[in-house]
Amino acid sequence: MPKAKILESGPLERLFSGNATAKMLDFMVASQEYDYSESDIARYSGTSLRHVQMTLPRLVKSGLLVQTRLSGRSKMYRLDKQSKSGSALEKFALMLASADVRNELAMMPGSI
Repeated sequence: MPKAKILESGPLERLFSGNATAKMLDFMVASQEYDYSESDIARYSGTSLRHVQMTLPRLVKSGLLVQTRLSGRSKMYRLDKQSKSGSALEKFALMLASADVRNELAMMPGSI
């Protein structure tokens, strides 16, 4: 499990200029192998716990994230790839990341 913020700057965060919710979504898209508590999401995405607590209900209601289980008293969440919204978010984030890579490669010396 990661110890600090997973991505220095993810594709959604870059697109939405450092928006805290975009940081959360970047983390959840990039870290699908586990489910995460509110405090994990805050720590690993580089956002405040308060922001995570205020935002999670909207992200769950919109079908982007899903509550998977309870671990003690902590609710655990992950990207909801079973919903159209979650699946579309994953594809969108990966398309943005691919475009970023293509742009970086095009700027390298010797590239065509």
